[in-house]
Amino acid sequence: MNANIPLPQGSLSKLVDEQLELAASKIPALEPQAVHPSPVDHDERSAAHATLEDVLLGNAEASPEMLEELAALQDAPALSEDELARQALAHGGADDDPATPE
Repeated sequence: MNANIPLPQGSLSKLVDEQLELAASKIPALEPQAVHPSPVDHDERSAAHATLEDVLLGNAEASPEMLEELAALQDAPALSEDELARQALAHGGADDDPATPE
């Protein structure tokens, strides 16, 4: 098709409609049971674990596992300035080059 030749009014939309109808006629019809299985036919998915952000925003309750992990982090000993400096120097930063720490 030449870009300089104007199309008759509505011919593009007609062509698109025809192609959509042709494609739709080739798609097999789905049975309702295949689209929406009953809970008897499959295992229900459990709810996703709440994230710390969800808990802090009040959108979810903290799980006992999350509370235990937070308690363990709170009870962990604080890192010394020397240890923090060692970790910073050991990490190469964005370019992963220990010679140029971030």
